Amino acid sequence: MKAVICGAGIAGLALAHRMDALGWDVVVWEKAPGPRTQGYMVDFFGPGYDAVEAMGLLPRLKQLAYRIDEASFVDERGHRRTGLDYVQFSRAVGGRLMSIMRPDLEKVLREALPPAVDLRFGTGPKAVQETPDGVRVTLADGTVERADLLVGADGVHSTVRRLVFGGEADFLKYRGFHTTAYVFDDPEVFEQVRDRLCLTDTVDRQMGLYGLRDGRVAAFGVHRAGPGKLPRDAREEVRRAYGGLGWVVPRALEKCPPSEEMYYDQVAQVVTDRWSRGRTVLVGDAGYAVSLLAGQGASLGIAGAYVLAEELGRASSIEAGLAAYEERWRPVAEEKQEAGRAAAEWFLPASAVRLHVRRTAMRLSGLPGVGRIVARSLSGKPAVLAREVEAAEKLGT
Repeated sequence: MKAVICGAGIAGLALAHRMDALGWDVVVWEKAPGPRTQGYMVDFFGPGYDAVEAMGLLPRLKQLAYRIDEASFVDERGHRRTGLDYVQFSRAVGGRLMSIMRPDLEKVLREALPPAVDLRFGTGPKAVQETPDGVRVTLADGTVERADLLVGADGVHSTVRRLVFGGEADFLKYRGFHTTAYVFDDPEVFEQVRDRLCLTDTVDRQMGLYGLRDGRVAAFGVHRAGPGKLPRDAREEVRRAYGGLGWVVPRALEKCPPSEEMYYDQVAQVVTDRWSRGRTVLVGDAGYAVSLLAGQGASLGIAGAYVLAEELGRASSIEAGLAAYEERWRPVAEEKQEAGRAAAEWFLPASAVRLHVRRTAMRLSGLPGVGRIVARSLSGKPAVLAREVEAAEKLGT
């Protein structure tokens, strides 16, 4: 059987790996001309951690991960006000936590693809037609591909979801924030944030900085913004939104690259009544984006892909496999989405009073027992892939 996966991001690459292991012919399309180089530092734990371990990729990921002992919230002079203890956080999840740049996570998954997987950049679907035994997909260049299964793993703004399920307005739930990420060179800023994850302790807007091993600096930001279209010039908007923040932020804004070279988007969740229609299915952010407020987006993307592949592998038909995937994975995704909605005010306080409450909570987290409770509240309910991991071990990675 043949599967066409639209999207060579984290979920799409993980799914391609597993579908090939289960004997499928796999084609992956990615509309971008090549691998993306911009992205966030992500805290990677939970069910995705279990999945990459079962896939045999954990050692390589650990090589590229960064050690973070604390996320430090700093004042306008760069002095620490309070912090989130990553050591306690790691203990709360059994030590199964790593911090890694999202492009590095994609790189590991991409390099691990079996040779038989056909990965194509610079292309994507224009039209999708259901057939009695599968799907017929027309590409932007007019060529036609037929497959037994079409997978939308193409992110929050999924083309597959739009073509098969409906427009974005039906599924995207904006959370009232915009976010950005970019990498830049500045030796002076690098020395300030070497081996540190620093975040401004501010209301309505926050910029974070981290020194990378190659001497560059990773910057990410989130700020409150009303609904509406994205700005025409993302760099101009970033400089406007974060202008006035102290410490080294002005230098970081000076080094902000042109809009086409940075990541900028609205913070949104994707909420759908169903993840499959006929022989088309959604996975990762295309079907259940939890937003950066919830965290674990990368973990849920990989783990959801893993569950989808394994359910298809054990089911008597594709339709039965898709139904089993949604039955098992939807409760997990919806719980994380709810956690993200609840965490919005903690993530970026809207007033000085709420900012003070957050500082107090983090200071109290240093007390015996309290830190473990805070860490568990941030990580949410555990989601275990025991059945999927056991099946993978029988098949081999």
